Amino acid sequence: MALDVRVIGPEERDTRTAQTPGLQRFAAICADKTGSSQLWMGYAVLEPGGRTGVHHHGESETAIFVISGVTRWWVGEELDDVREARAGDFVFIPPGIVHWEQNASDTEPVEMVVARSTQEAIVVAVEGHPHRPAHAS
Repeated sequence: MALDVRVIGPEERDTRTAQTPGLQRFAAICADKTGSSQLWMGYAVLEPGGRTGVHHHGESETAIFVISGVTRWWVGEELDDVREARAGDFVFIPPGIVHWEQNASDTEPVEMVVARSTQEAIVVAVEGHPHRPAHAS
């Protein structure tokens, strides 16, 4: 694929990327779509009342911009330390940090732009975490 400036519209976003139950990810900037060799970027939606399973993003640094809604990331040894982000906030998740996400609203979705430092949207489920929330069983 010849490299050139590309515009990726909503209809071109790709759902064939790593997914987490409760959160939809759509790839936009990636090797398949743009020829990108070092960057992955996409759009994510956490549905009203949505919650993800416990996971981490491997070697990826993850940067998130919250477009709309309020989301919570549960982190820490016991997954009991919460970080809340609102529309207009940026979030940074270092490589390997185990977490799960929750939409703070039961009526409004959370919309986010997600960027990764790796070409893949790495998502590693942590099935046996001792402090796994009941919703993730």
